[in-house]
Amino acid sequence: MESGWVARWVPGVRVARGYHRAWLWPDLRAGLIVTALLIPAGMGYARVAGLPPETGLYATIVPLVVYALVGPSRILVLGPDSALAPIIAASILPLAAGDTGRAVALAGLLSILVGLLMLVGGVLRLGFVTDLLSKPVRVGYLNAIAVIVILSQAPALLGITLEASGPGGRAVALVAAVADGDAVPLAAALGLGSLAVILVLRRLRSPVPGVLVVVVLATLATWALGWDGSLAVVGALPPGLPAPALAGLAWSDVGALVVPAAGIALVAFTDSAVLSRTLAARRGESVDGSQELIGIGAANVAGGLLGGFAVSASSSRTPVAEQAGSRSQLTGLVGAALIVLFILAAPGLTGYLPVATLAAVVVAAALSLIDAPAMARLWRMDRLDLALSIAAFVGVLVVGVLEGIAAAIVLSLLAFVRRSWRPYRAELGRVPGLRGYHDLSRYPTTGRRLPGIVIVRFDAPLFFANGESFDDWVRERVAERPDVRTVILAAEPITAIDTTAVEQLVELDDHLARHGVALVLAEIKDPVRDTLARYGYAERFGAERVFPTVGAAVDAITGEFRTDLDG
Repeated sequence: MESGWVARWVPGVRVARGYHRAWLWPDLRAGLIVTALLIPAGMGYARVAGLPPETGLYATIVPLVVYALVGPSRILVLGPDSALAPIIAASILPLAAGDTGRAVALAGLLSILVGLLMLVGGVLRLGFVTDLLSKPVRVGYLNAIAVIVILSQAPALLGITLEASGPGGRAVALVAAVADGDAVPLAAALGLGSLAVILVLRRLRSPVPGVLVVVVLATLATWALGWDGSLAVVGALPPGLPAPALAGLAWSDVGALVVPAAGIALVAFTDSAVLSRTLAARRGESVDGSQELIGIGAANVAGGLLGGFAVSASSSRTPVAEQAGSRSQLTGLVGAALIVLFILAAPGLTGYLPVATLAAVVVAAALSLIDAPAMARLWRMDRLDLALSIAAFVGVLVVGVLEGIAAAIVLSLLAFVRRSWRPYRAELGRVPGLRGYHDLSRYPTTGRRLPGIVIVRFDAPLFFANGESFDDWVRERVAERPDVRTVILAAEPITAIDTTAVEQLVELDDHLARHGVALVLAEIKDPVRDTLARYGYAERFGAERVFPTVGAAVDAITGEFRTDLDG
């Protein structure tokens, strides 16, 4: 009983019990390599979120440890993320009003709320919530977030100080500042050079992360050449380990952050779940989405309590861990231990890390969020999905990050409703040389209708939004042919039916009966038939009007016999 409980709620213990000695070196090596990314990325994303750099490290240490215990994925690496940092900034900075200490406390509270929402979702088995954000909408808002992050870091990349706010205002001010020659040559050279090195090494698939190369070289150069007097540097980290930083908060802050927390929870879990499933599939494993919610939720609660901010899995760090040979959650524990060692033993090293280089690290990560090929595929495949993606992109840029993501969720739901409201529907008939009954629109010259019979198929569940359009469409098919005496509904694609649609179906049946036309059902799903029975229509749609196949219905109507191979 105890072992079953542990396996369900603390997967890391199960992995530890079955740990193979052969995994040790790959996990240690992967942990070392990933740490080289976690330290600069954590500090960089903290700056994007409007927080002190050290909070990015605190937001990495504790979540890595907690997720190693309760997270289901053996390889997922949690930490600050470029997609979340702008949302965090938009949520807390207006409430902080320029007070850094209050901003840190609000970020911790926000992380706790994000984690609690995820924990509740995991316990209630709500792992399916990732479906609220369709892939086209995700592409749109991630592209927009990439633009926001790049615009926020471009001034630091070039050594420019800007006061403008908003993507549009910042872009205009940045262009004007560059045109006026406000860029600091040394900072711009370091920033752009660092960015170029990261991108080139990424393109060459270098085994040594470009982030590690530029951070080490830029720090050494600044120290050796004394550039810290003429360049903006990150500054030394405060000594000591993470500690609670939630003082000065009120219940009104909780109310103000609940909605942003829900948005961050959805974005963080969606991106993490997609990455987790992809990596698990490569390894021939499976991941429980609801347990993933619990793992990431617990990590966020713990991180928020100890001076961090909301985190998720990263599509840049986790693949690096995989490529480095990571075998288990020990990789994350090694990363957490090395970051603690860095904070305790060498906090002054960041005093020589140029802000321009740190900005290059963040910009490189933001560029990886941009998915132009996906937009091109949407153009070729589905213009509606492309429109949704563009709308999400524009919404995040123009309205704001939080409002844009809320709009993106609404757009995803509206797209679903639209497709269900006007699904594909077909009139079926015979095609010489082919068995069964086929969509006549696919065979305009060879397909033929059956005398006196209309066979219709509606490729969606029937519910309040499409019941009337289904009714109208069937009536139109019947009105076109005065000889029709029977309508066969090929009901296999109809997987569900609600109260409104049931009444609509009954009205259609009554209408057809008044005109001397019978309605019969073929291939109806048992749950749909059960629903009709619950609403009191079991006798109306009894055995004499329900058939296992379209072919069986045609046989009964025509008095002929065909094999089931005919459909």
